[in-house]
Amino acid sequence: MPNHAGTTPMDARQDAMVGAARFVDAVYRTVGDMPGSAVATVGRIEAFPGAPNVVPGRVRLSLEVRDLALETIDGIRLEVGALAEEIGAETGTRFAFQPFYLSRPAPCAPLVQDRVAAAATTLGLASRRMPSGAGHDAQSIAAFAPVGMIFVPSVQGISHSPDEFTAPGDVENGGNVLLQDLLGLDEGI
Repeated sequence: MPNHAGTTPMDARQDAMVGAARFVDAVYRTVGDMPGSAVATVGRIEAFPGAPNVVPGRVRLSLEVRDLALETIDGIRLEVGALAEEIGAETGTRFAFQPFYLSRPAPCAPLVQDRVAAAATTLGLASRRMPSGAGHDAQSIAAFAPVGMIFVPSVQGISHSPDEFTAPGDVENGGNVLLQDLLGLDEGI
């Protein structure tokens, strides 16, 4: 319920932002406490009417859930929905979910993973297999062809940020692994 921030007593508010804040925290704690590699992110949040002197009557936010298993994603969505109901009851707010995208798991092909590891070994580089929630083009291509991904080190593991930095030598190594991988795959086809 939007209302004047200066005249609406704290105990009489139905503040959508309070509900949203509790929801974000609940999602973070719930998924963070789960075993496995599931992740959930609220990456966008917008309050309406969006004025400093008005109690927000509506909040729109995004929620993205990723995991290596679709069953886990579905389970998290159900659990998050139940949490939203509880938070709504506690804060006098309501939640409505409008799915806009499902981040489907796209496992990398063992053949491609083997070739990437072999390419790194050939070049005298260390490598490791690791699960990743990164989708990139591989997520779409995996529906009809074998895929793999090559990650190069970023300083402090920072990605998708202005602070992201990868040393030029690591970029070169990644490019050489990709080249060797493609040549190896081409020989095997």
